[in-house]
Amino acid sequence: MANASGLLSPAVAPSVRRRLNPSIGVFQSGSWFSEGVFRRIVCSSTAQGAEKLSPSESGVPRLVSRGCKLVGCGSAVPNLQISNDDLSKIVDTSDEWISVRTGIRNRRILSEDVRMVNFGYASLLRQQRKALQMAEVDPDDVDLMLLCTSTPEDLFGSAPQIQKALGCKNNPLAYDITAACSGFILGLVSAACYIRGSCILFGDAAGAVLVQACDSEEDGLFAFDLHSDGEGQRHLKATMNENEKDHKLGTNGSLLGLLPKGSSYSCIQMNGKEVFRFAVRVVPQSIELALEKAGLPGSSIDWLLLHQANQRIIDAVATRLQLPSERVISNLANYGNTSAASIPLALDEAVRNGKVKAGHKIATAGFGAGLTWGSAIIRWG
Repeated sequence: MANASGLLSPAVAPSVRRRLNPSIGVFQSGSWFSEGVFRRIVCSSTAQGAEKLSPSESGVPRLVSRGCKLVGCGSAVPNLQISNDDLSKIVDTSDEWISVRTGIRNRRILSEDVRMVNFGYASLLRQQRKALQMAEVDPDDVDLMLLCTSTPEDLFGSAPQIQKALGCKNNPLAYDITAACSGFILGLVSAACYIRGSCILFGDAAGAVLVQACDSEEDGLFAFDLHSDGEGQRHLKATMNENEKDHKLGTNGSLLGLLPKGSSYSCIQMNGKEVFRFAVRVVPQSIELALEKAGLPGSSIDWLLLHQANQRIIDAVATRLQLPSERVISNLANYGNTSAASIPLALDEAVRNGKVKAGHKIATAGFGAGLTWGSAIIRWG
């Protein structure tokens, strides 16, 4: 289970705690016709030496009246750890086979006595509160929640239930985003598009990140690049299957064929070789495009943080971008692929152990089912 949620609140000092009214965008056919959002999406250019300058000085036409910055994070995983050796007792595999091909040695899973719904809600709330506490933001200041997940507890979306449990008394808008392993990046960009003197928290069963409004000179989202390709769906999917009816109603056949068949989702089906080729091709391209939009050279990046799917993919992307291994954040060996949770989980660990510091620039990217992929150049703190 891997989820990500977001909260939006006014950017005010902790001691003020006064309610501000964020500007309202108009939604139509999935688009937000807000001038500020349009400006952020179209901004792109390059400028030599931009890494030494603030956005207002770099010559890159940012064209935004408000910026956003990452100011809080949190993470959690289930207690039960399963090693590759443990798995080899259940299925025909080995530690060597798994670790050589993926880099994974352990993963965390829910124990039999813990319901997914209970752990999911509890962990989301725990990580959101950690991120809010780090940034000294009160739940009552929240204006928006985004929940990025492929495993909602309710078919119609789980974000409103998380909002309720968090105790947001002002009934902020809350909704789900489904984009599998690209979910965190898409959620982060969606958060930036909403900001109008507000802050947003992205939470997950394993990770949370708080994004807060700031002056444009402090903007921590330099640029982003998002894509999808429906042709690639055949390589990674979990489609709906129709099941034959196990009984027929009536005796004269008059109802046969009129009632819908039962249905269920198939197990995840993945062509590993094709997904690997896809990732090592598009992820470096996306990061390079985002750097170009930001007007930043690759040498300005302090850390590379990718969706933790496969160590060989992470290594290949780092090589393509000419980033040494000591500037790559990876915790894949300990947790495996946690889908939308992987980026905020790895970021939280890196922040809390002192590896990532305020002002560090991070190139981050997610990729997965859809196929979807995207990257963002961000600054922590």
